[in-house]
Amino acid sequence: MDELPVIKMRRKGKSLTQSMLIPSREMVAGALRAAPAGQLSDLAELRRALAKEHGADACCPVTVQQLLVEISADGSAPFWRVVDPDRPFARRMTGGPDLIRARVAEEQ
Repeated sequence: MDELPVIKMRRKGKSLTQSMLIPSREMVAGALRAAPAGQLSDLAELRRALAKEHGADACCPVTVQQLLVEISADGSAPFWRVVDPDRPFARRMTGGPDLIRARVAEEQ
């Protein structure tokens, strides 16, 4: 069964609005599984793709980061494909930058 996206309107500037996708864990996990193996994909591009796929202007970066931390804890999807081990955010992942580097190397 396809999941219905949660899209909220938010202000962008003084007079504009933007539709913001609040992705589910399964949406993010599916995007991670679809990311190319053995190379680092752009997390921002993953968010743009999710937003486009579900008809939103943007995808909530905070929600995506929270879900990536959860996914790294249970290993349910290849989070290392989009988390740059050289960025501070990588330290929040279970296993940290060293695990990310090792998993990318294994997939190459």
